[in-house]
Amino acid sequence: MVESETDSNNSKYTDVKNHSAANGVGSNQHPNTVSPEKSSKADHIHQTGLQLVASKKDKASLDPERGYTSKADFEQAIELTGYGKFHYILLAICGLVSTSEEMDVISMSFILPSAQCDLNLNTQTKGWLNSIIFIGMMVGAYAWGSVADSLGRKKVLIVISIMNAICIVASSFSQTYEVFMVFRFLNGAALGGSGPVIWSYFAEFQPKAKRGSMLSFMAAFWTIGNLLVAGLAWLIIPTNIGFYTPAFTFNSWRIFLMVCSIPSFVVAVLLLYLPESPKFLLSQGKFEEALAIFRGIYVTNTGKSADQYPVKELLIDEQLRNELENVKKPIKNKYKRMLYNIMDNSKQLFMSPILKFTLISITINFTFHIGYYGLMMWFPELFNRFDEFIRAHPDIEEAGVCQVTDYVVGHGSHNPSGVCSANIPSTVFLESLITVAAALPANVIAVLGMDKLGRKFFLVFSTMSAGFCSASMYFVTNKNQNLAVSAVFSGVISMGNASLDCLITEVFPTNLRATGVAISMVAARLGGIIGNVVIATLLDMYCPAPTFIVAVLLAGGGLMCLFLPNTTKTDLN
Repeated sequence: MVESETDSNNSKYTDVKNHSAANGVGSNQHPNTVSPEKSSKADHIHQTGLQLVASKKDKASLDPERGYTSKADFEQAIELTGYGKFHYILLAICGLVSTSEEMDVISMSFILPSAQCDLNLNTQTKGWLNSIIFIGMMVGAYAWGSVADSLGRKKVLIVISIMNAICIVASSFSQTYEVFMVFRFLNGAALGGSGPVIWSYFAEFQPKAKRGSMLSFMAAFWTIGNLLVAGLAWLIIPTNIGFYTPAFTFNSWRIFLMVCSIPSFVVAVLLLYLPESPKFLLSQGKFEEALAIFRGIYVTNTGKSADQYPVKELLIDEQLRNELENVKKPIKNKYKRMLYNIMDNSKQLFMSPILKFTLISITINFTFHIGYYGLMMWFPELFNRFDEFIRAHPDIEEAGVCQVTDYVVGHGSHNPSGVCSANIPSTVFLESLITVAAALPANVIAVLGMDKLGRKFFLVFSTMSAGFCSASMYFVTNKNQNLAVSAVFSGVISMGNASLDCLITEVFPTNLRATGVAISMVAARLGGIIGNVVIATLLDMYCPAPTFIVAVLLAGGGLMCLFLPNTTKTDLN
């Protein structure tokens, strides 16, 4: 879409190239070919074919009607492309990436009740099956995030989407618990890169006035993913579709997994039509390519000629200058450069002044996702346990979570001496659908208020409210109360998820953003692992503990955001 436009704009640099030639610079010379000894930093930038001004005090008026060369920094350049068709297409495609990611993560919680007989699962193995994808995501998040900071966002996203889809399909054909675990781990390794990279990529196309609301809008696609997976589970898993042989089984929950892989295949194709992040290109010294992409976005949004885009020269600040110095370092082999960047980016994240942001980000993500995934992924299991208890005790009108759990573990389907049943009532999936649907209005509130009330307001409000809901689950006395508390928890935690994604994406500088978000995601996945394993263990052994532990962690972690800078409507620096 935009790339075809940018390709056609390569011929529109003759005036700038002639200016370079007049100063003794060949028009085909690239900044990476200029030795540090022969060129000052200003000359190095000048040889890219664009006049780059290091100080904002030299800006010219950005008036496209006057006909002179206009100057702009990144934030102004992206604002002058307008806001329209390109950004909505970008939102749809990046949103679908988030949708497919959430579908793959949360799908496991819907197949656990049905797969327990096929894979011979108990509560502990269910906990590890929920957790193995997060272990893979921990490995993948750091590796993919660092690669994306070195080689680019778009390429990495395409590879991740293809790998993700293939692993989901392979897991649906797995016949044993061990093989299924292997493919879920690989699935997680692919998904681990999707989160940090897609958020960095999407944010780097957004003007600061729109960034908060649009990041919140994209976070809403997680809710869409939850709705899709809950709806598909409701439609597919309770049926008897599939086929069975003595050696091979492909039943309804496996078909459900297969269907969940479709968005990942679609995303891999759609990403081919999007450009690379201009912010990333600028940080790599590829100024002509970045400006060409700005022009392409301008054409897509306004329908005007690329020549009418008012920005002809790009301003750089001290931060971008430092990033260019890193690109300039004499590392010839691109893979050596990539490994060097991975180590260097990681080192910078744990040095002042970024260290404070890194540690707080890690803490918030860890505590938040213990609650988010620790409870959300167990809701279908809890709904199923309530249904099983009610079928066995139709005369008992009131029963709490712990009473229901004691029965299921001691006398019901989780009793080792009992008979395993994979027939799950459709009401279990309908209740799950209602729970995730409760996040829709919450996401609308987040989209409308994120840039007005701020990221910190939503994060603190969300974590405090979700903590209260978590503690309240211990006091529910029937199935309907449990559903109501679960729905409220789903709604408020989704607002916190949107605000956390905004805050963490914006707090790191461009050259460290994907790596910083990736390390934060590693902490999030570790929280998901511990949340699932600990809750699985404590739910059966000491029922009151999980709800109160989650409540304290959510509230305490949310308050940590008060120590981060305010990023609402600020430059993406």
